[in-house]
Amino acid sequence: MAFPRGFTLAEATLAMVLLGVAAAGVLLPFAGGASVQAEGLHRTRGAVLANSLIEQVAATPFDSLIGTYNYTESEGQLKDAAGIVITDPMYANFSREVTCQYVYVPQQATAAAANFVLATVEVRYRGQILVTVNRLISE
Repeated sequence: MAFPRGFTLAEATLAMVLLGVAAAGVLLPFAGGASVQAEGLHRTRGAVLANSLIEQVAATPFDSLIGTYNYTESEGQLKDAAGIVITDPMYANFSREVTCQYVYVPQQATAAAANFVLATVEVRYRGQILVTVNRLISE
């Protein structure tokens, strides 16, 4: 009695299913690692954007902080220190918001003029907050 050579359809199908499961088990960690790396890159860029804007705020004369720095830059409309829109596509999905408000410290009388301004910069990527930087600025 001769045995037929080759595989049956059921055997071939089972082999393909097992190969697919094994391949998925090997490739899924790489896909997860790529997404984590991309998020880390976005957070790094967001930190750079927040730091550059908070440094601009800190370099501004104290009396003009409140009037100058209370605005939002929408996605794709970020400006550099010279006021020019950043056209690099890697910043296209980022937005920033900066607010400045007078604050009183516990030792200070509230009847006197405030000596401190709290500057806050929020950087978002596709609408989600990535970085928030606060800085207390004095006269």
